[in-house]
Amino acid sequence: MSKLDEKIAHYTEAAKKLNLGLDEVYIAKVTGALGPSIYNKDAETVSCSDSSELETVKKNFLIKKLGLDDLPALDDAIKKVCETMGSSNRSKYRALFYALLAKEFSKEDVYA
Repeated sequence: MSKLDEKIAHYTEAAKKLNLGLDEVYIAKVTGALGPSIYNKDAETVSCSDSSELETVKKNFLIKKLGLDDLPALDDAIKKVCETMGSSNRSKYRALFYALLAKEFSKEDVYA
């Protein structure tokens, strides 16, 4: 099993535990698109308590990658995903975070 396959299996298991409703194929596509960042412990997760990191998620993922307009709905969606993944959950994996955001805006086709 490759390191990528191990990460996909790990994220799939985490998604099941959190009842996120994400399937393995979709998780695999999002994980693959993140490239080497998933192997860096700090870059692998999103910190919902770090406002500058959340701003980066908004600018680099929601606006640039998904092509969304900078509206208050973006901040609301980020907050919703933070809550969905759980405030006590210290491992908010970026792959799952991005998958939920893309799903929130019906932009899953970005990973087709």
